Amino acid sequence: MRILIADDDFVNRRFLEKYLSLYGEVVAVEDGMSTVEEAVKGMEERQMYDLICLDIMMTKLDGYKALEAIREAEKKYAVLAEERAKIIMVSALDEVVLDNIQVCNDYDAYICKPIMLDKFEKLLERMGFQKKS
Repeated sequence: MRILIADDDFVNRRFLEKYLSLYGEVVAVEDGMSTVEEAVKGMEERQMYDLICLDIMMTKLDGYKALEAIREAEKKYAVLAEERAKIIMVSALDEVVLDNIQVCNDYDAYICKPIMLDKFEKLLERMGFQKKS
């Protein structure tokens, strides 16, 4: 399983990187532009990411715009629906952001910071992801 983490906060990025390494190969980036570049590189090499954890408030390109660019690239590279990355939007803004998310609802799940591991693990399980053996 390939996982891409995008968060401009080093501590949050490192936390997710360490935890999600239990599930698969992890690449972590610190801004929205790098997220899109890394996702597109995966598509070009046919090594798509299975899961992308995408912080909403990032530098260079926010999470909404990065999400939109990733979904557009998936169309451009003719990624089949079942091969599309599952995307979890991550934010510390909680309910204020939930209203804004309606504008761009092409994500698979939403989770608030601070991330509670038990809830996060259940979410990943519902999305079909399991820890490595």
